[in-house]
Amino acid sequence: MIVELILILLIGILGFALLRQRRQQRLLIEKQEKRNREVRRGALSERDQLLDALGDAFLLVNETSQIVFANGVARKLVKGRKLSGRSLMEAFIDEQLSVAIMKCIRTGKPMQEQVVLRSTYSPLGAATDQGVSAWVIDAAPLNTLTGERLTRVVIRDVTAEYLSDQVRRDFVANASHDLRTPMAIINGYLENLLDDGLIEDRETATKFLGTMRKHGQRIARLVEDMLVISKMESGEAIAINRESFLVRDCFQDVLDRLELMIEKQGAVISKLIVPDDLNLNADRFYWTQILFNLVENALKQNPTPNLEIEIEAKSVDGKIVISVCDNGVGIPSADLPYIFKRFYRVDKHHAQSEIKGTGLGLSIVKRAVEAHGGVITATSQPGKKTCFTISLPIDAAS
Repeated sequence: MIVELILILLIGILGFALLRQRRQQRLLIEKQEKRNREVRRGALSERDQLLDALGDAFLLVNETSQIVFANGVARKLVKGRKLSGRSLMEAFIDEQLSVAIMKCIRTGKPMQEQVVLRSTYSPLGAATDQGVSAWVIDAAPLNTLTGERLTRVVIRDVTAEYLSDQVRRDFVANASHDLRTPMAIINGYLENLLDDGLIEDRETATKFLGTMRKHGQRIARLVEDMLVISKMESGEAIAINRESFLVRDCFQDVLDRLELMIEKQGAVISKLIVPDDLNLNADRFYWTQILFNLVENALKQNPTPNLEIEIEAKSVDGKIVISVCDNGVGIPSADLPYIFKRFYRVDKHHAQSEIKGTGLGLSIVKRAVEAHGGVITATSQPGKKTCFTISLPIDAAS
């Protein structure tokens, strides 16, 4: 009897010890699992922070085309819309983007593709003020420890580079035309003078030489504008030779130089509101060029008669404000953000317009104004009023 009691007691003790050991093991496992979860959360948090620091939108997409992760840039593009758990077709408004990513998911091969969207929306649906945008879709399969098939997607905004390339292409076409046409005219007249014996005809020779000089000046203007803008954008500081001069005198010099063009087009300077005593302490050479380019630009963009140009300069709230406005055809809203970019021309079709220019005038104006510490802006209501307004700090006044 005593032996049986001892055995029962020993069994109870062993059972209790075993239960205690199992409990300790369970607690250790739970503690380890908790530690693993914390490590996993920390790793995911660190991953998210790193991916949020990227300058490009980053997505992780599973094999069923559902988005399982989107970084901060991607979330910013959609302005708060939920991405995780949504399919690519739901996330992207333009199917060009989802189709590009689906190629990678379907083939399992890395791909990189540029997509140009000609709409007022970003790839993920957020409104944008750009009429066109360009994006590089970079997608590749991702190896995971869990064996889950994921595809990482990087969406890079390359609109600035795309527009720059477009501008360069337009410039090559414009410069080729602007150089080839006057050169052909000059060579044609030279051939007539020399090969056809017209050099002895003084009246004809004088007429031909006058035309040749005009087209030679066009070539010189193009080359000069290219050299000026190249110097301004080279990073080299523009040398400002300051002197005190009357703004009215500077405007009058410009109008005198453009008098023949104004009369030929039937344009009118309807208002010239410039105080007689308003001075600028600035580089007169650059300011003559600034004002000349603004007035000439209004004339070139509006070759039809009855154009009215308003010029005003005044001191307002400690600043000098100068404006050149006209009632011409105006600038389309799609072009307005880009008119100060070099080589950008609103009218790009020579065959449809008599406008001649290098596409550098307004770019030179902007950089020359900024070199004096000023700011230039443009507003336009096509067919009603287009204004270029320059604001200068008071220290520009003498």
